[in-house]
This record gives sequence, structure tokens and C-alpha cells, in this order.
Amino acid sequence: MTTKLDISRLSLRDAIDLAALIEIEAHKRYTLFAEQLGSRGSGDAGAIFKSMAVNERKHGEQLAERRLVLFGDERPTVSLDDIFDVEAPDVGAPSSDMSPLKAYQVALSSERKAFAFYDQALDSVNQPDVKALFEELRGEEAEHVQMLEDIIAKLPPSAADDLVDEDDYPNQPFRSHGYE
Repeated sequence: MTTKLDISRLSLRDAIDLAALIEIEAHKRYTLFAEQLGSRGSGDAGAIFKSMAVNERKHGEQLAERRLVLFGDERPTVSLDDIFDVEAPDVGAPSSDMSPLKAYQVALSSERKAFAFYDQALDSVNQPDVKALFEELRGEEAEHVQMLEDIIAKLPPSAADDLVDEDDYPNQPFRSHGYE
């Protein structure tokens, strides 16, 4: 979780741009994971990552709308090149057989990273409007952490089971899938 930017010198516009880019980076990573894994049905790792991508895109769009209202079409001075893995899940996180529980744990880890980023950044921020924005964003990330912790707590025990590729076991019966 890094940024090349001097957080203490961010204007409100730059801070909003940074926050939007953090969401964009996470959206792109979750989309990549969803595409890599595909989906066998709702609730599998691919579907979970697709859902997280949608959520990250929504957050980015909300920040973009806010920026437009405050700053119109002023050119941004912050780019994706200025950040790396602030909220995006770790590149090597997905596996083709990953359980739903593991997928949610990847998402939880990412939300915790984002919370930690805003929490640490607050130590460097001097401008009151940027400080207020980062406090708001930290609070949103805390809500996301709690939401994922709640989801994980409600998962059935079977959610911890990694998927089995039935092609790897062509002579085995898979009763859970209706094969006899």
C-alpha cells in the first residue's frame, strides 16, 4: 500500500482524485480476478470478486460526482501511477479453486488496507477539508470492514471448502452436484 504523493500537501481536489483512483485501482483488480476465475454460480469466489468490483466502481463514481460538483472539469494532477495497492487486493490472491470464505477474506484484507491507509494519512494531513474527507473515507472503510466481517460470520461451514475441479476426477461420483 503505497503512494508517491506527499499527503501533507494534497489539496481537496487532489485528495478526492486520490480517493477515486484508489477505488478505480481496486475495481480493476477485482474485475481482473472475476474474469480470471469465472463463476460457477452465485456465492463462489468469481461472483464475490465481481460483486466487490461493482461496489468499488460505485464508490469511485460517487467520488467523481462529488469532484465534478466542487471542481468542474479541472484537470487532475494525480494519476494511477501515483498509487499502488492502496485498497486493491494482492495480485496473487486468487486461485482457481478458492473457497468463498477465502474470497471474502481477500476482500476483508483489502478493506482493512484502505482503512489503514486513511488512518495513517490523517497523521500527515493539515488542511481541515482534506482531513474531514479522509476521516469520512476512513469511516466508510470501517463500515466495509464490518460488513465483510458480518458476512464471513454468517457463512456456512461449507464456505471454507475449496472448489473441486470435477475434470480432475472424471471417475469419481459427485453427489453434491447430482452425479451418481
